[in-house]
Amino acid sequence: MEFKIDTKEKFTVITLLEPEIYDKMADELKNTCLTYLEQEVKNVVLDMGQVTTISSSIAQALALLQQSFYEGNASFVLCAIQPSVDAVFEEQDLGDIINQTPTESEAWDIVQMEEIERELLDGDDMLFDSNE
Repeated sequence: MEFKIDTKEKFTVITLLEPEIYDKMADELKNTCLTYLEQEVKNVVLDMGQVTTISSSIAQALALLQQSFYEGNASFVLCAIQPSVDAVFEEQDLGDIINQTPTESEAWDIVQMEEIERELLDGDDMLFDSNE
């Protein structure tokens, strides 16, 4: 699987460079993304602008991958999803679950909002613990 990696201050953009992503590529994609949960910059934006075809199992794998990132206190956002790919997410009832934006800039906004949310929730936990 071909992809380009661009590390920013708060997130890493992984740009998929292949038009078709199929089942046999799922493990490589998953392993590539999950390595970032062990990095200092944990948030990942997956740019799917060049992808025109995915299988239903890849759609499911991306939803599970997003869940893994949330469990690791990190963000996972898909951007630039083509209509044919979005249709697969909708067919799998994942359209409302997958964190997706039209552009990388909007993905950055989501990463920032989720980081603020995590900080606030962590702060609430600390306040709550001190009142016990």
